[in-house]
Amino acid sequence: MFTPVSLNALTRGKPGRETPSDLRDFLFRSWIVAFALKMVGSSWDVSWHFKWLRDDFAPPHLLNSAGTLLALALVGVHFYTGYGLDRISQRFVEIGTAVFMIAIPIDVLNHRVNGLDITAWSPSHALLYIGTALMLIGVIRASSGVMRAVFFAFFLENWQFPALHQEYGVYALKSWFAGDPEAEPSLLAFAADQMGRPVDDTMVQQFAQPVSSWVYPLWTAAGVMLVLVLARRFTGLRWTATGIAAAYVAYRAVTGLLLDAAGFPQSVWPVFLIAGAVAIDLTFRYLPQLPVVGAFLTVGAAYCGLTVQGWVWDAPPNELVAWPVAAVLLAAGWWALARFFPEPAGEPQPVS
Repeated sequence: MFTPVSLNALTRGKPGRETPSDLRDFLFRSWIVAFALKMVGSSWDVSWHFKWLRDDFAPPHLLNSAGTLLALALVGVHFYTGYGLDRISQRFVEIGTAVFMIAIPIDVLNHRVNGLDITAWSPSHALLYIGTALMLIGVIRASSGVMRAVFFAFFLENWQFPALHQEYGVYALKSWFAGDPEAEPSLLAFAADQMGRPVDDTMVQQFAQPVSSWVYPLWTAAGVMLVLVLARRFTGLRWTATGIAAAYVAYRAVTGLLLDAAGFPQSVWPVFLIAGAVAIDLTFRYLPQLPVVGAFLTVGAAYCGLTVQGWVWDAPPNELVAWPVAAVLLAAGWWALARFFPEPAGEPQPVS
């Protein structure tokens, strides 16, 4: 619940000033609303772009923009009052917001010049993810406990977002080969014209799965798992990684069912992330002094989970050849975390 806050409390001050508890709660809950609007708008946006041509004022963009406007208002409050964020956190939020706002006209210009941006892995889109990530880092630093875990869940979604292209591409291809494509003819024709080829199997393959098949498992097993390792360490709460991964998969399931009911394209849900998350939590519980071992176990659990998911349901194309790279990257990140931010002895406690 939101506690009403008097505007008289919003006085000028320096970053890091002592913040009344009711105002602190209001600010961070407002951040949750802002990131939730951005997340839902972005999720809808991917599905939208697998069905129709791009539109600057499409409903998903407007929903995302509402979250961005709320974030801008919150940045202004933090800047003016100094409440809620210390100087370092405030700089992360401000720089992240600036990067995100700069990325918007760059992305629009990219579409004006180059037409349809076929992949979520483009440079202009990367600026949007980076801006959001920097904003989240600032808010994560200033929060604690369960609320910090919530912001880490948003961070996981932001990291996984480019990989949604592969997850939606699974059914885009299936629908094409089944003779009932999800994408409107105008979208396929536009994409084909941009590629300089007819609307055929090769063109749809490139549209639906534009990156190499080793990218998806590497991106998730190294990147998403490291986000979960950080979340477990910096919340200090047991089963944080599993809880965040399960919450994200549940979110994808609910939004997927709602989008399907509304006639929008469907995606594969990354259920296998839970296997890697469980390995992370078990490592923190039973092998806290062996982060490198934990990294290899986690990558193994994630890759095995992805393989099993492909057997029993569906999964994006996934060549497993890069698993040693994923394991080394995760091990390096986890080792650095353990080396420079060792977990306090005894019962895990929230990190303030």
